[in-house]
Amino acid sequence: MAKNVLLVDDSSTMRKIISRSLRQAGLDFGEIYEAADGQEALALLEKEAIDIVLSDINMPNMNGIEFLREKKNRPGIEAIPVFMISTETGEDIISEAKSLGAIGALKKPFTPEKVNEVLGPFM
Repeated sequence: MAKNVLLVDDSSTMRKIISRSLRQAGLDFGEIYEAADGQEALALLEKEAIDIVLSDINMPNMNGIEFLREKKNRPGIEAIPVFMISTETGEDIISEAKSLGAIGALKKPFTPEKVNEVLGPFM
């Protein structure tokens, strides 16, 4: 069954690149929603049926770590899986993200093959 995906990144260009990589990876997805920061992402998660979130870490207003912290405390959306997609994939930041519920990370830049390898088991 196709999964609805939420892409959270302050760069509209990066959201387009991620979206294109999902299609090129041949993953089965339904709708692709977009948010420019964690605040927009939370609002979308509250009103849309989203199955998986791909979130950047560095964003204005509410960054990826703050987003995870807030999402964790909201009934109904706390269990939606989140993958971090960032240039910042150092052990400390990813450990913090995972402690807040992220289920994995994908380092930018990436190839469609890498997207398939990392996200495929969850799609």
